[in-house]
Formats: sequence, structure tokens, C-alpha cells
Amino acid sequence: MSNFKTVIWPKVILFGDSITQFSFQANGWGAEIANKLARKCDVVNRGLSGYNSRWAKIVLPRLINSPNSADNIAAVTVFFGANDCALEDKNPQQHVPLQEYSENLKEITRLLASAGVSADRVIFITPPPVHEPAWDKECILKGCPLNRHNSAAGQYAQACVQTASQCGTDVLDLWTLMQKDGQDYTGYLSDGLHLSQKGNQFVSQHLWELLESRVADLPFILPYWGDVDPKSPESSLLCNQ
Repeated sequence: MSNFKTVIWPKVILFGDSITQFSFQANGWGAEIANKLARKCDVVNRGLSGYNSRWAKIVLPRLINSPNSADNIAAVTVFFGANDCALEDKNPQQHVPLQEYSENLKEITRLLASAGVSADRVIFITPPPVHEPAWDKECILKGCPLNRHNSAAGQYAQACVQTASQCGTDVLDLWTLMQKDGQDYTGYLSDGLHLSQKGNQFVSQHLWELLESRVADLPFILPYWGDVDPKSPESSLLCNQ
């Protein structure tokens, strides 16, 4: 039997819809976070394109491991709302009423807590703004009417912020930040709904400000190559770090 200790890698779990699923693409916000945490933490993409908070709370128990590994989770981002806020009469499949959206976020927090992930390790992310003219063009290409309004996205963003306060989680309010001081937010979006490269950079920058304190104390995993004893690498590489 070997007497060395298995290396345990902490995790940051990104849980959300397509804006999370696509975040590992080139220059994506998830990829940028993963790059910052190389050799310190695994960044796990659990983005589910098209999902809303109603479906998210159903599948979450299948995505989070048992409480035995919960101590290994440094943070979880919860990024839903862009589909929930779809207009009920135009997109009933994805639409979730505002009050239910809030309750679903609370239930997600409770499910995480029951798996051993405390609220102080959870970060809610609000839906970003919607640029209706650009998204209308996308809807036309798909053969459907405009099914999202920026004002509705704002209501869901506000509900997300309020729910975060009630649950004791942190929150990144993209809807407000991207429109702060009347700035032109359209450059943050690729099609009126999803993020552009500039939008990905924006999310990465602001999310890192919230994440950094949660991962600051994580050690560099396994020795720096220059610290490995070339005459006896086992003594360096099989130490119980």
C-alpha cells in the first residue's frame, strides 16, 4: 500500500443556463476564472442551455456530490433568470413567474446548504440587460416574435438581488452594472441576450472581485517545479501536501 496522500482539488462550480454553458469558450468568463485558478482549484462548468430556475432546482441534487465532499467546494455561482424572464404569452415553456423565480433561488440555496455548501460560498448572478432590437432579429430568424423585454429582465434582476439579501448570499447585479450611469450596454451582448467578448470580460472582472476572497487562502497545489529535488523527486512529489 502506498502511504502518500491523494491530492484533493477544491472546486468552484458554475451553475446556470447557456450564459454559463458557453462561458468556457475562447475568451469566456468561465475560462478566464479557470485560468486564474489554475493549480489552485478546479472550475466546473454546470451550465445548462435553455434552463430556467424551475428546472435548475430539480436537477441540482443530481449535480452536487454528497456532504462528504462539500468542504471541497470553495464557491458556487447561481446564474439564472435570462430564461425565467421570457414573456409568458410569447415563450411559456421557459417563462417562470417572478415570485416563483425568487422561491426557486431560495430553494437552490437550501439544497446547496443541505449538501454542505453554506450561503457564504454562494454567489447569485442576475440576468444581464436585453437589447430588444438585436434580440428581435434573432427571434425573427427563429420564426418567433420578440419574447424578452429589458424591463422584465430588470424585474428579475431586482428579485435576484432581494433574494440574495434574504438568503445571505453575495450577488453580482449585471443588469444594473451594465447600464450604470446610462452607459451603452449593447456592446456587452452578442445577439441582444448572450454575452459578447466584451461582456464576458465584464462578467469575469466583476465576478473575480467577489470570488477572490473565497479562494485567496487556497494553496498552490503540488510543488513548484523549481522546488522539486531532482535527485529524489519522490520526496518532493509524494509529500502529504
